This record gives sequence, C-alpha cells and structure tokens, in this order.
Amino acid sequence: MPKSVWGVIRNGKIEPSQEIELPEGATVLVTLLTDEEHHYWQKVSEASLAAIWDNTEDDVYAQLLQG
Repeated sequence: MPKSVWGVIRNGKIEPSQEIELPEGATVLVTLLTDEEHHYWQKVSEASLAAIWDNTEDDVYAQLLQG
C-alpha cells in the first residue's frame, strides 16, 4: 500500500522526517512540493478532513462502543 512520508533536503539528500524501514535498494517515488504548494495542499486537506470528521451521523458508532 502506498505511504506518504514528509522529508527535507539536507546536503543534497532527502531525509525522511520519521523513521522508515525499507530494504536497501528499494525504489521510491518522490514528489517535490514548494512551500507554497505544501501549504496549499495542507489547507485543502484540512477542509476535506473536517467535513468528514465532524459528521454527526458517525456519533452512533461512539454510542455502540460505549454500550
């Protein structure tokens, strides 16, 4: 399954922002984003997540877990 990981460029090399386990020689796909693009996609994602997360129809699941 695809996984996205944030990273930064240091001394010409990509450093992931978190520990990842990959076998030596693994092939990866790197998508480069400018700071402006990063902030745009973060803002768009927040709006979509908020619309899904703040869904009162899902309250029934919390009630079932308590019961």
